[in-house]
Amino acid sequence: MKSAFLAISNLFISFGGIKALQDISFSLAQGEIFSVIGPNGAGKTTLFNCISGLYRPDTGSIRFKDTAIEKKKPDAIARLGVARTFQNIELFSHMNTMENIMLGRHLHMRTGLFRGMCMWGRKSAAAKEEVLHRKKVEQIIDLLELQNVRNTPVGALPYGTQKLIELARALALEPELLLLDEPCAGMNQEEKQDMIFWIKDIQDDMGITILLIEHDMKLVMDISDRVLAINFGQPVTLGTPEAVQQNKEVRKAYIGEEEQDGPSAVG
Repeated sequence: MKSAFLAISNLFISFGGIKALQDISFSLAQGEIFSVIGPNGAGKTTLFNCISGLYRPDTGSIRFKDTAIEKKKPDAIARLGVARTFQNIELFSHMNTMENIMLGRHLHMRTGLFRGMCMWGRKSAAAKEEVLHRKKVEQIIDLLELQNVRNTPVGALPYGTQKLIELARALALEPELLLLDEPCAGMNQEEKQDMIFWIKDIQDDMGITILLIEHDMKLVMDISDRVLAINFGQPVTLGTPEAVQQNKEVRKAYIGEEEQDGPSAVG
């Protein structure tokens, strides 16, 4: 029997007397888009922090491609092929778009990121390697249509564009699993629609498996293969977007409306 691409079993983590995650279990198939929903404080970002190695769970297991990662450090997990974006933008505002995305290549650089940049233009192994990494970054810039802001300091760019650059930097790692923490937060409706298309392209064209946290239920329903709802760190329900949307506990926990009917109840 083929093992799950990502398998999380009986995950618990507490901070002081607060139980942030309680008995969280689910698995991802390779190539799917899996969303985690829940109200603020439900434990969604804590879950991402456990998967990416920022937090170490108290008990439970996290297996990526059948390798236990719950005790590994973030850089080791990244080297296995796991990348993430953050709820709050984590870019270097004084650096331009190309430079920020190049930072995502650091795990693939044998010469080191800053040494490679210093050797740019010289006939050396470092310079040749730099050319290869820039080609990879250029492909991502073309995919996400960031050509016009390639040389612009990211601090001077609109918020929605910065979110896109953070996605580009995560893609530069060449991940097999991509964790997206509220990729559409702060975006207008047009930017959100564009993000939906790009996430689908990442899944279809690049073959990347996606684990997504998002408050915009329309986005979740449009692109997810399956959805897990959690509240107060505990699982509520797991299933297709349609089934989860109709779950009474989800409707009560997510929007505080238990009696409202119809698909618009969650969203």
